[in-house]
Amino acid sequence: MFDWISHVSTSGLLIIFSGAGIVIVVAGTRFAGIVDCLADRTHIGEAIAGAVFMGATTSLPDIVVSTSTAATGHPELALANAIGGIAVQTAFLAIADITYRRANLEHAAASLTNMLQATLLIVLLAIPLMAMATPEVAVLGVHPASIAMLIVYGFGLRWTARNRDSVAWRPAVTQETVGDEENTGDDQRSLSRLWGTFIFYACIVVAAGYAVAETGVGLAECTGLSESAVGAVFTGVATSSGELVTSIAAVRRGALTLAVGGIVGGNTFDTLLVAVSDGAFRQGSIYHAVGDHPAFLAASTVLMSAILLMGLLSRQKQGWGNIGFESVLILAIYSGTIALLFVF
Repeated sequence: MFDWISHVSTSGLLIIFSGAGIVIVVAGTRFAGIVDCLADRTHIGEAIAGAVFMGATTSLPDIVVSTSTAATGHPELALANAIGGIAVQTAFLAIADITYRRANLEHAAASLTNMLQATLLIVLLAIPLMAMATPEVAVLGVHPASIAMLIVYGFGLRWTARNRDSVAWRPAVTQETVGDEENTGDDQRSLSRLWGTFIFYACIVVAAGYAVAETGVGLAECTGLSESAVGAVFTGVATSSGELVTSIAAVRRGALTLAVGGIVGGNTFDTLLVAVSDGAFRQGSIYHAVGDHPAFLAASTVLMSAILLMGLLSRQKQGWGNIGFESVLILAIYSGTIALLFVF
């Protein structure tokens, strides 16, 4: 799959890599409006639409990168891309918080669904860490932890949808709270045309993700950087850039629950890339074929996700300016994590 890389210069790889990243960003700017309309037309709500439609679709480049790199014998790059994508997307939510000037985004976008998704995310991230710390086991080349992740995700998604309108917990409505309100009058396109447009951009994102995967491996070989550093910083950021633009676009549209749900739900979906990568890696358990970097990255991502959940629960109206304490801490932890990946 990667034979053509040897015939491309480092500058050429950078150009292709950057171009693919730009394509992902451009496609991502279109997703927010389409998903917002689909959420209204299908009546499933912005939080679930963000998790399933926007989160999963903007994760398509990560799927291509992680599965293709795992299948071709680069397990560390596969895991670093998957987990690094979750980390950078959490940091992107902090950036989206900065762009919302009225109040702390986690306060304004109060949603039980997003809190349940954040809790599910922490649970799913803990499973690979447990697998890495236990003896190597593989059934037909797949670790039981990967199967467990698929089961837990399916159960968790159903649990979240079932409790979406639970009366046991409702956020206190303040002047800064922006609810999930349906608005079907903004876009007059038919539902079938909306789905067609959605699928069209999804295909573009997949093609761009393939280019990022191939050039990412080439850059790791040319620069001599560790695969974890390349996966967490280069491919992780490039394939996740769609989440940043879709979240900011959703914030500008006033679809705050969709913005938070797209990131948190997308992160939850991205944990499945770890399981899929294990299936694609045919040399045994992927959890035991990597060094300490992916485990460190996963632990750091758990910490960032827990802080995000604390922010969603505490609903701080104002912090430093209009950014909450959780966003400041998340950006600090992410910056420190990336710096340490380049050091050791």
